[in-house]
Amino acid sequence: MSDPATPRLSATILLLRDDPGLQVLMVKRHYEIDFASGAYVFPGGKAHEEDADPAWADLCDGEFSGEEQAARVSAVREAFEESGIILARAASARGADAALVGADVADALAPMRGPVDRREASFLELIRENNLVLALDALVHFGHWITPTMMPKRFDTHFYLAATPPGQVAEQDGRETTEAVWVGPQDALDQEEAGTATIIFPTRMNLGKLAETETTAAALSRFSTEKVVTVLPVIGKDDAGAPCLHIPEEAGYIQSTEPLQRVANVSKSK
Repeated sequence: MSDPATPRLSATILLLRDDPGLQVLMVKRHYEIDFASGAYVFPGGKAHEEDADPAWADLCDGEFSGEEQAARVSAVREAFEESGIILARAASARGADAALVGADVADALAPMRGPVDRREASFLELIRENNLVLALDALVHFGHWITPTMMPKRFDTHFYLAATPPGQVAEQDGRETTEAVWVGPQDALDQEEAGTATIIFPTRMNLGKLAETETTAAALSRFSTEKVVTVLPVIGKDDAGAPCLHIPEEAGYIQSTEPLQRVANVSKSK
């Protein structure tokens, strides 16, 4: 059995669209889930062993390997499981300039969301049997957060941005998520501030950074060239001596400290 304090590779995806301003897909975690229950989050979760299968090398667009490829595969799989959005191309028309599949393919694959999620069916075989390749090159690396060392469950989470393929419709899965909503990044932050939405610290920080852009194209363009700084929050004190979490200022988030009381209150609200 692995050490519970060892961070597990995870991936989170921010699916973007313009309607007409920038919106991001958020899903509400089921209240019976043991992590971030009841909170609005981006689709994502722990990487599976199959996400690192060497066979993915022939079923993906993009020059990635090892953990980086596994994290991106995980992000695409989680998007499919939790929202029904599939970031893929036809194997017969692959490559960076090729269009992603549309609603017809997403609808055809939709009945397999549950079986893939429950590990009753192989995501790799689903992609292979439908003559598809994952568009890993369509993902922009946006953030990298590692759970603080004092937590019993820790995650090594990569955040990605991706444009939602035209025509594909997001729908919650009913098992891990109970709602799927498109929302402007600043609107989501305003709802959290008003107490009408629960959003955990890493999600809020990534919403704040995303809110600095106004369109999908602008977000993908800007963040494709910005360096991603790993964030490992550490416990300390703020200028007033109150306990808080510190994150690196060079990571470029809207704040670099978070009161521990606020973190505790969010946990109690679930």
